[in-house]
Amino acid sequence: MQGATAVPEVRRSRASPSPDKFDESAKKPRLDLPDGLVKQEAAGGGGDGGAIVAVELAVRIGKHVLHCPLCTLPFKPPVYQCKRGHLACGGCVAQLPCGQCMACVDGAGFFDPCPALDTVVSSTRVQCPNAGCQRYVTYHEAADHQSACAHAPCCCTEPDCGYVGAPQSLAGHLNTVHSVPVRALQYGKAIQLRVPVSALAPRLLLLGDDDNRVFLLSVGALDAGTAAVSVVCARASAVARPRFTCKMWVNLEPAAASGARADSVRVEMQMRSSTSPGAVLAVQEPTFLAVPPMYLVPPPAAAAGDKAAMEVPLYIRIDKVSPWSSDALV
Repeated sequence: MQGATAVPEVRRSRASPSPDKFDESAKKPRLDLPDGLVKQEAAGGGGDGGAIVAVELAVRIGKHVLHCPLCTLPFKPPVYQCKRGHLACGGCVAQLPCGQCMACVDGAGFFDPCPALDTVVSSTRVQCPNAGCQRYVTYHEAADHQSACAHAPCCCTEPDCGYVGAPQSLAGHLNTVHSVPVRALQYGKAIQLRVPVSALAPRLLLLGDDDNRVFLLSVGALDAGTAAVSVVCARASAVARPRFTCKMWVNLEPAAASGARADSVRVEMQMRSSTSPGAVLAVQEPTFLAVPPMYLVPPPAAAAGDKAAMEVPLYIRIDKVSPWSSDALV
């Protein structure tokens, strides 16, 4: 959105249908627009008397036209104009002494609403720059959309890896390049995982079955052999919808429980988001599941007496608290 350019002239044919060869399509004359413009029909009962409706034009407009000259933020309705033509947003007008324009020499410029510019501001839409997102959003809402977009980029923080991409692309990158395993999950249903415990903080990718939402589960080691398990959603941290909750628990093996009902350790938490999920460490999260050593089990192929190779027999359930209830944010 740089300098303004002239809007191409819109021409409409005024040719009339022959009386003996009445063309049915002449009831709704079409606009003959230049290349690159959206072609729409004109409303009305035929001829040139119909009103033009729902025509979108691909144009350029100076960025300064859409920004308040006082606070430099994008205009959003209501926009105000003083009697001498100076513009200001509603927030700036409210802070001016007596609501008078400071650009007017004599200070006599009082502001009134400017419905014409409100219409321009409300109808100016730009495409989201995030790769993979095809949405057009109102210009003054573009910044909020970009930070909340499902395609907002995430970073891979593996050593010497500078990859940046959408969460779904990041999942493929971590799986193919860094060999991070992937498991599918269904919202509202628990799945069981066997996750190794290691000082290298092994990770596991979980993909939502109906939206390919990416979750990264990390396991780390605490003192005295206790394991720490955490999970985050790979997306822009400002995203509010949908929200997720997570329940994780580990049951004590029946043999260790001496035949009694198995004890368990569990945690329930609100899901956090991260644009750098590869940098997340379980022990640094505000909420994580602490698993004592007696809850750990050896892997099926572990050698007898091998205490170093232990796994967390984890149950995890992720619930979607709020669905995509606001398309304007995604």
